[in-house]
Amino acid sequence: MNLNWIKTAMLAATAMVSLNSFSQDLIARQAPIDRKLKSVDSLALQKQIRAEQSLYPGLDLYPTWDNERVQAYSDAAVPESYTFDLRNFCMPTTNTRITDVFGYRPRRRRVHNGLDIKVYIGDTIRAAFDGKIRIVKNQGRRRGYGMYIVMRHDNGLETVYGHLSKWLVEENQLVKAGDPIALGGNTGRSTGSHLHFETRFLGIPINPALMFDFEKQDVVADSYTFQKAKGSSGTSRNMASGEGLFYKVKQGDTLGKIAARQGVSIDRLCQLNRITRKTILRPGQVLRCS
Repeated sequence: MNLNWIKTAMLAATAMVSLNSFSQDLIARQAPIDRKLKSVDSLALQKQIRAEQSLYPGLDLYPTWDNERVQAYSDAAVPESYTFDLRNFCMPTTNTRITDVFGYRPRRRRVHNGLDIKVYIGDTIRAAFDGKIRIVKNQGRRRGYGMYIVMRHDNGLETVYGHLSKWLVEENQLVKAGDPIALGGNTGRSTGSHLHFETRFLGIPINPALMFDFEKQDVVADSYTFQKAKGSSGTSRNMASGEGLFYKVKQGDTLGKIAARQGVSIDRLCQLNRITRKTILRPGQVLRCS
């Protein structure tokens, strides 16, 4: 009787070992399948995220998509710093002459939130970066931007193109850097044909000259880091004004006079602007001073 019990126990143990071995073999075979499924799920998720980002650039930064207002983010949470990738860029115009700089205008007691670049009516205006057209509107013959476009870009920036004569795009249209989006004009509050060009982050104007070198038709660097002003709630319009960083050359100015006025050495001026002491300055030329 005891012998039969021992045989039965041995058979049961053998069966259990075989079952465990079979189960482990199944698990081992299943593991690569599970990894593949996770990989497929991950790729699908990444594809979905990319699709959403292409539909709404800057989705992780901007709280809304508004087709009405240029400054639509007064309640947005502004990060302490943010770095923009400037490598995939295109100059909005091939014209190099800056007719008005960014900053406070004492005579008019208001801030000029962009650069004015000389263009002629009918000149092609191009998208600065990949992105999506957010606003295509006309403020009227003698008001503000006149005919203008606002575009949000994949790198987190928004750009504004004002005083246009014709639109070549529609709201919510996806465009690539360098795509024609408009023709230059003289609409709105303008005293002559030119392009009013703004760069903004969450509605905050940033001096375009910090990123774009129109004279050299290039970006200043491959990236630009926005820094939130200390003690600001994030709603101030002049947090990234760059006032004092640039100087517009006047008739009779020399490097020595400008250096003394701006509190910087001549050598530093030359280094910042990639010029030499023998460079001839032109009235209207914009120099970086810090």
